[in-house]
Amino acid sequence: MTTQADKAKQFLTLHKPGEPLLLPNPWDLGSARILASLGFRALATTSAGAAMSLGKTDGGLGRGEALEHARTIVGGTDLPVSADLEQGFADDPAGAARTVVLAMETGLAGCSIEDYSGPGGGLYDIGLARERITAAAAAAHIGEVPFVLTARAENHIRGNPDLADTIARLQAYQEAGADVLYAPGLTALADIRQVVASVDRPVNVLTLPGLPPVAELAAAGVARISVGSGFFAAAYGTLAEAAAELRDQGTYGYIGGPGQAAAAAAFK
Repeated sequence: MTTQADKAKQFLTLHKPGEPLLLPNPWDLGSARILASLGFRALATTSAGAAMSLGKTDGGLGRGEALEHARTIVGGTDLPVSADLEQGFADDPAGAARTVVLAMETGLAGCSIEDYSGPGGGLYDIGLARERITAAAAAAHIGEVPFVLTARAENHIRGNPDLADTIARLQAYQEAGADVLYAPGLTALADIRQVVASVDRPVNVLTLPGLPPVAELAAAGVARISVGSGFFAAAYGTLAEAAAELRDQGTYGYIGGPGQAAAAAAFK
């Protein structure tokens, strides 16, 4: 059986600039197993998908719920799993570090910590944000398991598309000890190239409308591409379409579609 340390090492090794890791985000155990059966090499949780699958809004999970969700995903596959742990469920550096310690105890290979303080809040001051990543990185790297810490600069999905500030934050998080740098919301190839050239850590981007194809992102030096809640939204969109067909047309065209074949392949 692959150990947690092996998974963590494997996860970090998969981050190769120019050969980006395609990192899908399951929202429950079933979706994790389907994605694993399709040949993906690692998985990551989605805070939005996890919350909404439980009938809550994005940001609606507490630390205990998020960690228990991560533990479930870890237990359902042999793949390395990273967790979206939002802002670490704490504003202070010690609290963020404590969340990383608890995350390591679930069997995860890594986690992400962002610089957005949560619903109703704003971005942390860059100084505090750096202190939080410094504490989180110290917790991630103190043990035998080489836990992979991803630091997120949230500017571009929080109404502040300031590329210079995003780069300054990512550089600060690199210096603070982050293993991977992530600026969700970037879609312009020129901006992505500038970010990649400005740091010395693997760079992750989020799939969004307007994001260039994988081949172009690879040529720009991107090392990881995350789906976020995209697959969750696609799955629930398909559910809504099937339900609307039954309600409005009284027909059953959704039966026998690719979803059933995917489930049959995954749940043997």
